[in-house]
Amino acid sequence: QVQLVESGGGSVQAGGSLRLSCAASGYAFSSYCMGWFRQAPGKEREGVAKIDGYGSTNYADSAKGRFTISKDNAKNTLYLQMNTLKPEGTAKYYCARGVDRYCRLGYRSNDYSYWGQGTQVTVSS
Repeated sequence: QVQLVESGGGSVQAGGSLRLSCAASGYAFSSYCMGWFRQAPGKEREGVAKIDGYGSTNYADSAKGRFTISKDNAKNTLYLQMNTLKPEGTAKYYCARGVDRYCRLGYRSNDYSYWGQGTQVTVSS
């Protein structure tokens, strides 16, 4: 019943911007930590950013200063604004739901109970 559907991916040149969206349904959206992860070919999944049920945010070092995570509780939608994209940002991006209102320390995949299908981001140089 829980569904997470990412959208907004695409191909951009280095330095460009994209805004990813994650449409959530099947649960009380505002009551859960939500996170963005990414996985590049041949690499492990890594955390990008997260936002807790109170709106507090956290960013991986790779995202600090360039990415902004936000959410619209009325629309049950999570966002990731990505600016100044770099080629190393090329990956499939996933949104994920945490286990409760509080985001856990770090970006451990097993702290997230549900995952979307992912949306591809390709950054060319």
